[in-house]
Amino acid sequence: MDWGRAKSVLIISFLLLNILLGYQLWGDIREQLNANKNTAELPPETVTIMKQKRIELDATLPPETPKLRDLTYSLTNGGPEAQKEVKLAQPVDSKIIFSPSELQKTLGHIIPDLDQYRFDITMSTDKVWMLYRVADNRPMFDVKLELFYSNQKITSYKQVRVDVLGPGESKEQTVLPASKAVAPFIERNLPDGSVIRDIQLGYHGQTFDTETQVSAPYWRVLMDDGVVYYIHAISGEVAQDKEQQLEK
Repeated sequence: MDWGRAKSVLIISFLLLNILLGYQLWGDIREQLNANKNTAELPPETVTIMKQKRIELDATLPPETPKLRDLTYSLTNGGPEAQKEVKLAQPVDSKIIFSPSELQKTLGHIIPDLDQYRFDITMSTDKVWMLYRVADNRPMFDVKLELFYSNQKITSYKQVRVDVLGPGESKEQTVLPASKAVAPFIERNLPDGSVIRDIQLGYHGQTFDTETQVSAPYWRVLMDDGVVYYIHAISGEVAQDKEQQLEK
């Protein structure tokens, strides 16, 4: 037996094993650091409950606390329930979704007000690209533009169109920080094992059978299983996505 060669093989094997274990250890440390970073703004008691209930916060808590008020708008094409899928005469490359200028150049003459909508990758799926109408540079979560695609081609769309009328009658107020809005929500509303995937500030409200609609500032909380909650950015009141509730 060549003991010198066997010794070299053993040394190399131990070296590779140490590298692998070191990489796994670094991965665990990095994951823990990220978790600590995401929960740093939460109250200690909330973090304790998260550990007990195995709740994970994979989203960064947005630091913004702007002054906002209700937003009024009118529906111009019948609202979400009235929309039907419109097929494109000529399918287009789905990769244009990642370039606003290319998207506008390719579909701007087909889809009305396309430049007023913003892509949201967190709400998109393997079949639908999701965009939201923007007001004051913030998404209106109830005013969607869905681009349906298959085989790397956008083939059709469904769109809710509105006219933004301006601010509502409510007073302008500083919104709750995401950490203060999310903390009681985590403690009271989330079941064991929940994972928060994304948190974003925008406008949300019920759609009524009236000419004028009202949206209020809300924190949208997206869970890893696709469930969406809305937390009123002033009062902290929690509501689940109404479309998801109807599907149950």
